[in-house]
Amino acid sequence: MTDSTFNGATGQGLLHRRVGHHTTDAARARLRRRYRTEAIFKWCGIFGIGIALAMLATLLITTIVKAIPAFTQTYIELEIYLDPEVIDPAGTREQSALRGANYQALANDALYAFFPDVTGRTDRRDMRGMVSPGFDFDMRQRVMADPDLVGQTLIVRTEMQDKYDQLNKGLISRDPEGPGRPLLSEQELSWYDALHEAGMIERGFNSRFFTGANSRQPELAGIGAALIGSLYLIAVTLGLSFPIGVAAAIYLEEFAPKNRLTDLIEVNINNLAAVPSIVFGLLGLAVFIQFFGLPDKSPLVGGMVIALMTLPTIIIASRAALKAVPPSIREGALGMGASKQQVILHHTLPLAMPGILTGSIIGMAQALGETAPLLLVGMTVFRTGYPSGITDSSNVLPIQIYDWWGNPERGFDSLAAAAIIVLLTFLIAMNALAIWMRRRFERRW
Repeated sequence: MTDSTFNGATGQGLLHRRVGHHTTDAARARLRRRYRTEAIFKWCGIFGIGIALAMLATLLITTIVKAIPAFTQTYIELEIYLDPEVIDPAGTREQSALRGANYQALANDALYAFFPDVTGRTDRRDMRGMVSPGFDFDMRQRVMADPDLVGQTLIVRTEMQDKYDQLNKGLISRDPEGPGRPLLSEQELSWYDALHEAGMIERGFNSRFFTGANSRQPELAGIGAALIGSLYLIAVTLGLSFPIGVAAAIYLEEFAPKNRLTDLIEVNINNLAAVPSIVFGLLGLAVFIQFFGLPDKSPLVGGMVIALMTLPTIIIASRAALKAVPPSIREGALGMGASKQQVILHHTLPLAMPGILTGSIIGMAQALGETAPLLLVGMTVFRTGYPSGITDSSNVLPIQIYDWWGNPERGFDSLAAAAIIVLLTFLIAMNALAIWMRRRFERRW
């Protein structure tokens, strides 16, 4: 037998033994167990994803259903006579006189005229509660803007108080034993029905929810001032965290020597990204307010605190984006005679900017929803007007939601849910913008 014949026979024998080893009953049983384990693992993952999606859907649907009533408001149309004896008895038409008039009495007189049989003091007091106190403010602003309205009769559309709004939306039952029914007496219900039959009550879009400020009355409360405060907060946060974070990432990635000090800095940056946000609030309270004496309750201090919290996220994302730029780009630029600074500013940074912007937008989205650190720096102020700047006392949308959700008035529940929908819309939009920017400007190497 030649060597080739021996080697061929030996190879065939080894092949048969290997094939036989994998085709035995024990091997097939092991293969079935492996496939079964993989299938179980796969279905466990699918089940986990299904549970997460079901919980997310439940949360969103529950919040949306609860929020829908807040986007509409019940209004009453009254025939208002702008009595000069009530508004400006002296006839001077001066702004001070117009500002001090009792405009709510005009709405009361319109209700008395519609219900002439109601003469009791207690009954009239209850009837006056049908019209929201916002009528006084709105009518005052209207007359001060146009004093010639005094003496005229106008059809004025104004908000009804919250319990009548809840009744119109079906959130208060007409059944004496139903939910919320004790808020309305039988007489108040009959007044509402009479006005409704006369076509004086209608339901429309609640524009005040988006333009108004905070209020003790649910029908007058809005998120407008809180949105402005949130924008001021984000502006301060972005103005501080973005340039500092990008500069720190460029130094650590492009200039810093690799030694124990830079390793310690990198470890601390990664650890800061996991620090609870309330710790940053305590830091801001101790340093910015108590030590430096900066104005509390302001977007300036709140933005500085949130900037500290956002910095690690921006630094980590920026370093990852800079590291993703191929070394050949740097080497080619250096080979053409560019300096280190020119390589970074003209080549590396522009190519890494999509990733940097993506991380920054995600950091801003996180900052927009923060609550705990802002509670500690005093941004829980009850403000009925718009903030005038970053040093003015202000509220923000997450704090507004927190305040409304703890209010015992029934109408604030739907307002808080609607504010959550608005906040989620902003967060989803910011994350969608980050995804779009990455896909739009990302380069494949």
